[in-house]
Amino acid sequence: MSRFVDKLPFFDRRSPMDDAEEIARDGLLVHHHHRPPRPIHNPTLGELLKHVGDAGAGPDESPPHFDVELGGNLSGRPPPFTLTFTDLSYSVKVRKPFWSLTFRRKNRLATDVAGEAQLNLNSGRTKTLLDSISGEAKEGEILAVLGASGSGKSTLIDALANRISRESLKGSVTLNGEPLDGRLLKVISAYVMQDDLLYPMLTVEETLMFAAEFRLPRSLSSSKKKSRVQALIDQLGLRRAAKTIIGDEGHRGVSGGERRRVSIGMDIVHDPIILFLDEPTSGLDSTSAFMVVKVLQRIAQSGSIVIMSVHQPSYRILGLLDRLLFLSRGQTVYSGSPDGLPLFFSEFGRPIPENENRTEFALDLIRELESSNAGTKPLVDFNNSWQNMKIQGTNTVAKNPNPNGYSLKDAISASISRGKLFSGATDNSGAGTTMQTFANPAWVEIGVLTKRSAKNSRRMPELFGMRLGAVLVTGFILATIFWQLDNSPKGVQERLGFFAIGMSTMFYTCADALPVFLQERYIFMRETAYNAYRRSSYVLSNAIVGVPSLLLLSIAFAATTFFAVGLAGGASGFFFFFLIIFASFWAGSGFVTFLSGVVSHVMLGYTVVVAILAYFLLFSGFFINRDRIPDYWIWFHYLSLVKYPYEAVLMNEFDDSTKCFVRGTQMFENTPLGLLPEVIKLNVLKSMSGSLGVNLTAQTCVTTGTDILKQQAVTQLSKWNCLWVTLAWGFFFRVLFYFSLLLGSKNKRR
Repeated sequence: MSRFVDKLPFFDRRSPMDDAEEIARDGLLVHHHHRPPRPIHNPTLGELLKHVGDAGAGPDESPPHFDVELGGNLSGRPPPFTLTFTDLSYSVKVRKPFWSLTFRRKNRLATDVAGEAQLNLNSGRTKTLLDSISGEAKEGEILAVLGASGSGKSTLIDALANRISRESLKGSVTLNGEPLDGRLLKVISAYVMQDDLLYPMLTVEETLMFAAEFRLPRSLSSSKKKSRVQALIDQLGLRRAAKTIIGDEGHRGVSGGERRRVSIGMDIVHDPIILFLDEPTSGLDSTSAFMVVKVLQRIAQSGSIVIMSVHQPSYRILGLLDRLLFLSRGQTVYSGSPDGLPLFFSEFGRPIPENENRTEFALDLIRELESSNAGTKPLVDFNNSWQNMKIQGTNTVAKNPNPNGYSLKDAISASISRGKLFSGATDNSGAGTTMQTFANPAWVEIGVLTKRSAKNSRRMPELFGMRLGAVLVTGFILATIFWQLDNSPKGVQERLGFFAIGMSTMFYTCADALPVFLQERYIFMRETAYNAYRRSSYVLSNAIVGVPSLLLLSIAFAATTFFAVGLAGGASGFFFFFLIIFASFWAGSGFVTFLSGVVSHVMLGYTVVVAILAYFLLFSGFFINRDRIPDYWIWFHYLSLVKYPYEAVLMNEFDDSTKCFVRGTQMFENTPLGLLPEVIKLNVLKSMSGSLGVNLTAQTCVTTGTDILKQQAVTQLSKWNCLWVTLAWGFFFRVLFYFSLLLGSKNKRR
């Protein structure tokens, strides 16, 4: 490893701790009027990691992932990355609310035909969010997009990050002069959302470690991944908070600024070439905001392009920015360096006062112009002429973006060979470098996802405790109400009621799984938007992590009710009863999980779950036999999730032709004859014996368990087939859940 490192001519022998200590020494000091020159080369985070030896590597062993062979005969150093965007335009159709159109149509008597035509025109008008925006962002620099709320900052960031459908977005985005494909952009970039979407019960170190497990390839050893995370913690200034949980409303955790830095760390753990951030300083105090931007400056200097939107930067933050792009209602009103602001506004005729914050003055002026009759058109036109003058005043000789013959693919390969972009797994085939879509195989992703979810859930035992308590309380109530049922006709009817209530309870108890994914939805969308893992891996992990809790709930309910109610079958009957309860939980949780992928609001989701489960119970066969259901509703009977476990427990209880449930005079129960004296009932039996030619006594078995199944129309499937169908429903709904994620989490504007 040491000999491999020594051969790298660009290698800087500073350690990760030295780099972190430099940040600490810098503190909050920054010079605004004298900007230090950018270093020619700062080591990438991958290069810093190479100081850390692999415990399992020998002295002569080279890391296979970093030693990438480039294709072609290339000479010299590859050019720095430059992201260029030209004439980006994006419009959306604005539709009037239905109630607004209805109200105005009711007052049509006060309007003429022309007014109605104008109404129809306005109902489908187009709003321009981006209007021919152009600019560039370079490696080693921070491009900040500024503007008031509604100016188009976030829309521009989304456009550059390929979060707007290419069919809707006009213009071009290139990297080093070559068109930037959406799939490639996902691999070489990262996007930090405005909201900090993190698992609350994981520590800072654990959060970053799980991100490293997702984004760093399996070829990188565990010790190197841990070292990468430790170096990242130092770079982000999170060493003191490394062992602190993230926290939420109910659990105290890290501060807001630390949460924001953790969010950034999750997306830069693989050292991306391009980093997009949507207002990373919003909601933070001035010191925390400055520290966040200071971290972004260090990331840019390590060889990345940093593009961020910011609402109103402070004076100190302005000193860290390299390029500014001011927007007003989707148009560019200034594009250039912060140092050029005074001259720009001075020539516009509105000089910036000496002691005033330049960005605050610019934003105030933009708001003032927006409220005027002419709007910001004079400023937009002045900026266009200003840009043309700058172009004419410089050398207009066309520059080759690849002076050494490096294509974009070669430049990325060279970046990977220096240790950058860990998630871009390589294939050294001699013809170049092939970058894989995902850093790890599916089974690794499933393992990491399962471990993360289990750890987060284990630290909130109150959630499972409440669910277990609900099952135990329900089981206790049912056990005491249906205590030791006998084999009389009333006992049969009570058994049917117990089974119907018990099986439907399994599904209703699963409703608490609804908010689980709704809380994780945006974390999932954030992580899958840039290929941290596959959607299928998330679905499988979601199913696996829930199995242990379902097993515990099943054994708890079965043990509470089976023997207390006096159900039949002994040990084998209890085992099947436990299996069908587990299958019910499995199917119910799958159904609720699928709905959580379709319905985005908790209360709406609960309403849908309760309603559909009520329909399932109605058509299960308890309230009305299958033979009595109308033909036009019979399809719902077979779709009912409650039907199959209900019929399974009935067969587990009654499928015995030798067991009697109605004897002699018991047949008169639940009829008007049941009120007659016993002597009269015996006389009626004698009369019936003479008519039927069969000797009927008080002990004669009239109805067996098999007869009860026939009366309930439970004859089509065996109990084991009902079990398999119930389990199949659980798998089926998880497949539907996968497709709901596939179709519903594109995370792109249209």
